[in-house]
Amino acid sequence: MSFTLNAQESYAKLEQNKNIQAKDLIHKLNKTKDTLILQSDTKINYLYSINKDYGRDYDFYVDANYYELPLNKLKKGKHVLVAVQSPKRIVFVVKILKDIPKSNTLSDSKIEVVALEPEESSSGSTH
Repeated sequence: MSFTLNAQESYAKLEQNKNIQAKDLIHKLNKTKDTLILQSDTKINYLYSINKDYGRDYDFYVDANYYELPLNKLKKGKHVLVAVQSPKRIVFVVKILKDIPKSNTLSDSKIEVVALEPEESSSGSTH
């Protein structure tokens, strides 16, 4: 019985920013709760974490409208994250509840993309 309960446990918990000015930044966890997803119509410049001494633990240069942060990059515990969309700063909290294995996140795996030429019509020619 304890195995079933443990398998349903989350790696992380997200406390979203409910402020009206933060509504344009979608910030959520993926289904397996091991990756933070940020998405916005406005460019996200940076994402950083503030520690208890008001210093930066993590600093990620995003410069995109969509970003995925594998949560195995964060240590177990509470992380106050700031997403910068100049001039706005959107603050939210991610709590890492247990260590996330490095091999668990899709974002860490490399996917090779190959461009394919469209197939020619049935003229019988081959390359």
